[in-house]
Amino acid sequence: MGEEAPTEEAATVPVTPQIRRDVTLGVVIGSRAFFNGAPCRQVRQEVLDQLQHLGVRAVILPFEATHNGAVQSISDAQLYADYFKQHRDRIDGLVICLPNFGDEIAIVELVSRAKLNVPILLQASNDENDKVSVKERRDAFCGKISVSNNFWQYSIPFSETTLHTVDAGGAEFAADLDRFARVCRTVRGLRNARLGSIGARTGAFQTMRYSEKLLQDAGVTVVTVDLSEMMGAANRLSDSDPDLLAKMERIKVYGRIPAHISPAQILRQAKWSLTVDRWIVENGCDASAIQCWRSLQDNFGCATCVTMSMMGEELMPSACEVDIMGALSMYTLALASAAPPAILDWNNNFGREPDMCVCTHCGNFPKTFFGHVPEVGELDVLGETIGREKCFGAVKGKVKAGPMTYFRVSSDDRAGTLKAYLGQGEFTDDPYAMDGGIAVCRVPRLRNLMRFVTQNGFEHHVAMVRGHHAEAVNEALTRYLGWPLYDHDTPPEPMLVPPPRRL
Repeated sequence: MGEEAPTEEAATVPVTPQIRRDVTLGVVIGSRAFFNGAPCRQVRQEVLDQLQHLGVRAVILPFEATHNGAVQSISDAQLYADYFKQHRDRIDGLVICLPNFGDEIAIVELVSRAKLNVPILLQASNDENDKVSVKERRDAFCGKISVSNNFWQYSIPFSETTLHTVDAGGAEFAADLDRFARVCRTVRGLRNARLGSIGARTGAFQTMRYSEKLLQDAGVTVVTVDLSEMMGAANRLSDSDPDLLAKMERIKVYGRIPAHISPAQILRQAKWSLTVDRWIVENGCDASAIQCWRSLQDNFGCATCVTMSMMGEELMPSACEVDIMGALSMYTLALASAAPPAILDWNNNFGREPDMCVCTHCGNFPKTFFGHVPEVGELDVLGETIGREKCFGAVKGKVKAGPMTYFRVSSDDRAGTLKAYLGQGEFTDDPYAMDGGIAVCRVPRLRNLMRFVTQNGFEHHVAMVRGHHAEAVNEALTRYLGWPLYDHDTPPEPMLVPPPRRL
């Protein structure tokens, strides 16, 4: 039996297993036999304590299974490889720690033989200036270079700690582990994502075209359903269905509903939301995109914004206008941040401010985007055209100030690949007199970013999430998934030749 750092199990069955499942990391302590092995036990305990504090599960053999609880021979490597293979369905990444120089061959053979194909974080411990005698020195600074050189020879991608050497029990390594866990969750989620496509693409929006086959090649499956089937299922719901009554109560307390909205409108909205929720669960979808106008309003009599907002709040992202690539962008940010994402339009200039703009959508933002209780009312623009009584369900308000991350992935049929851009900025508290969901944004060198967007064929939709999480997204996409990415804030690392990648 191996050891596991305990974490609380989820109290309920997750609706989106990929994003709600605990991250589990295999832990390896590497040692070279003629170096001091005493630090191995200490580093082992320190990394397990760090993971437990972060709520990350650990898979590791008992200390007694190998000398000093470390991997320092081919037989140790095989023992660990066999053990990790038994847990391959659970292990999302490997943390390899070097308390001393480490045995480069044992470590690379372990990874090669286990064949887990998961992200790897390589840590090396600091030496102390007053402890560099033959019996005390670690030389992990050098050993890390030897291990990484072998990883290069074997075409094994891996992640770095922020500093070349770092104390296993320190705050710097805790931050590295937190980032790495987010990378692992993002890689795992994107390699196995299922996206629900509810309804046909709105005819007027050719910008929402995408390549389903390129997505499948990247491990992303799209599940489709006709909008008429969903509306039919919603109409068949009994008004006394207990789940429907519970959904109605959730909508009533989700935001401030204007007094003129009738119970019948709320009931109709609840029927649509419950139908979507059930379809998402039945089809095992992690995210979705919905034909939000105008067939639903004309033929069923409600909007779908609050449906998407509530799902986003529960980390089940849903994009407007059947924007499947937008849904994937939202899901990526949710994986990296564990926070509710939104889909927005790059919509308006903000006066003559070169680094500011206004991002909007009709009313699909999760409610935690706002600095106040939002209004749940009618669509404004579409309501003026076809009648507001058909358009209840829009979540409206001003997004509260704070840091944000933006991200967009698109499929490029000509290049035969997915492509993406990424960056960080902030929501501001500047007032803006427009209806719907409003986010005033500041993005460094925004005009340069817009030129990149327009010259590289990206759509007007962009996913955003509160907080700065670009580092984890960058690491997941460039190092482990191989998707071409433009990071607006971070220059790419200089490389003499492209690194070989192991699939």
